[in-house]
Amino acid sequence: MHRYADRHALVTAAGSGLGLGAALRFATEGATVTIWDRDDAALAEARVQADAAGVALDTRVVDMTDRQAIADAVAAMLATTGRVDVLVNNIGGSLHTPFRFLEQTPADWERVIAVNITACVDTTREVLPHMRAAGYGRIINLGSKAGRYGSLFAGANYVAAKGAMQAFTMQIAQEFGPDGITCNTVCPGAILTPRVQRLLAERQSPEERQRIEQSIPVRRHGRVEDVAAAIAFLASEEAGFVNGASLDVNGGQAMAI
Repeated sequence: MHRYADRHALVTAAGSGLGLGAALRFATEGATVTIWDRDDAALAEARVQADAAGVALDTRVVDMTDRQAIADAVAAMLATTGRVDVLVNNIGGSLHTPFRFLEQTPADWERVIAVNITACVDTTREVLPHMRAAGYGRIINLGSKAGRYGSLFAGANYVAAKGAMQAFTMQIAQEFGPDGITCNTVCPGAILTPRVQRLLAERQSPEERQRIEQSIPVRRHGRVEDVAAAIAFLASEEAGFVNGASLDVNGGQAMAI
């Protein structure tokens, strides 16, 4: 398929994991793709994976806790591409802050909010005027099962931040829908990226992990490809009437009417 021919996608924090999976999915479907990450080595490895897949990724080192760095990176990208059709706000994480609320410091909260909320808000603010001028845009925010149902291994700061991103999604969807721009959230469960595997190993016993896996109706944890497919759908023209939605990708582990 080439759903994204003549489209340009920006995926943040995409040197590895879910972001890289989404970026490669877009590229294989014909998009021009820019990825950001603060880790130059991760970006180098991402380019190797892209080469192996027969596609190209435009990469840039960006510290997304720096508002000016985000503005500069968007300006540089647009100077090359002239447009941005899809934004995937993938940056986020619990940052290995403590699980227990009373063990979390104010600094733990500030760090998690800066990465999971503020960086996404700043990037969206820079991109939206260009989407609005084009009369077209797809924004996909990475939420989490944690933001909808709580978490067994990520703490209250992360849960609150991901819940806030869902609320942000709904407001952007409402405000910018008339401009041809949709905004939706993908809410993964535990996707077995290396980072999540490390966190689970630290905070759950093998017996607990096995019991949790058996509680998932499809009897497995998620894969990067599962989330990339969901993002690709919401970013497509076929999803033009899906706006302000939160799409659970958790194998049925948590469900809502």
